[in-house]
Amino acid sequence: MTSEPLGVFHPSGRFYRFTILIFISLLVLGSYFAYDSIGALENTLMAELHLDRSTIGSLYTAYSVAAIAIVFFGGMLYDKLGPRKASLLFSVLVFLGAVIVAVAKGKWMLIFGRLIFGAGSESLIVVQSAIISRWFKGKEMAMAFGIALTLSRVGTVFSFNTEELIADHFHSFRVALWAAALLCLFSVLCNLVFIAMDRHGEKVLSLQKAEAGDKIVFSDLKKFTSSYWFVVLLCVTFYSAIFPFTALSSDMFHDKWGIPNVTAMSGGFLTKVFYNFTHMFNTAPGITSITIAASMIFAPFAGGLVDRIGRRASLMVVGALIMIPAHLLLGVTHWNPIPMMALLGVAFVLVPAAMWPSVPLVVEEKRVGTAFGLMTAIQNGGLALFPLLNGWLRDKTGTYTSTQIMFSGLGAAGLLFAFLLLRADKRHGGVLEAGSGAGSRGTELQPE
Repeated sequence: MTSEPLGVFHPSGRFYRFTILIFISLLVLGSYFAYDSIGALENTLMAELHLDRSTIGSLYTAYSVAAIAIVFFGGMLYDKLGPRKASLLFSVLVFLGAVIVAVAKGKWMLIFGRLIFGAGSESLIVVQSAIISRWFKGKEMAMAFGIALTLSRVGTVFSFNTEELIADHFHSFRVALWAAALLCLFSVLCNLVFIAMDRHGEKVLSLQKAEAGDKIVFSDLKKFTSSYWFVVLLCVTFYSAIFPFTALSSDMFHDKWGIPNVTAMSGGFLTKVFYNFTHMFNTAPGITSITIAASMIFAPFAGGLVDRIGRRASLMVVGALIMIPAHLLLGVTHWNPIPMMALLGVAFVLVPAAMWPSVPLVVEEKRVGTAFGLMTAIQNGGLALFPLLNGWLRDKTGTYTSTQIMFSGLGAAGLLFAFLLLRADKRHGGVLEAGSGAGSRGTELQPE
């Protein structure tokens, strides 16, 4: 007696698995778009709501403060609710936070909205990682994480290249903020499709419940080696030199170089969107998105390269080194900023691709969840502090030199930690420099 063919769309098949991956990736598309809508609309928000740059920075700080709290409680909540209920809860929180931001009349309501948004968004990213592990464990794990990162970062690139255009075309910044909220609602709808597919797949395949992953167990902390702590220190300095910078860089390109926020042209809205993308190097938000676009396109390939050649610590040294002149030249010269942003893009591809997969190699398997959770919490501590410092320095000095020196200094600190990591890795057997298939985490999935 022969068994019946399972069919193309059976949950055990690759087509079903990658279809569900698309909807898993779209879970965070709206949150990535809404996260950077503040930076994309920076100049307009300051003018329309009478905000200063430090207030814009505080909106990113509020997000990171919520993220730190969620690292400690989100994993436990995920374990209690399971992947489907947890993802739906966090998706709804993201949508509600984006709605509050869209209707906010002043500073404190904006901050409240970003707190709600940050609590949902960071939790959703943790859930997304666990869900991908659930469906791709032992299969195309690294590829799946790379695809998810690429699809997620489409939201960031679109945010920087359409939000100011939406505000300009419809003569209202609130329309642009509502566009972000509606995209978060779209992610909620994609979540419902994922839930239906996951429930069906779980029933057919008897899938085990996925672990939340990034949960902190404080008794584990004393077991970590110096290699782990150098990775953490590099993480916080590196990300603090990227995301707080891009949060306010559109204003710098507009003010210092006179680059317009949107391209001047006539025609319908979709025509303007297409023209804005094809001429993104002519707009301040478009230049800001170069770094993120590089990550979106090349992160999956960088992850595969790291798996093959190893050299993780060396690649972190190279990435940190590149950041120093890129930030410094943006601050002290009036040279064309595009080459410097491209250099930052190279760093943003190399360092995360080597850094996140390094964690499972330098800590015991049973402590990986604590390692990732603590690393994420400390990273978000930097992402809470440096947007405030960035905005405060610009408001106080009236220039961009001091902020870029600050970011260049963070790059120098990261370079020091990368060299110390390279030395520590040699003492611990050179596991980071060895080429292997390790690091199923593959590529960075934080908002980042």
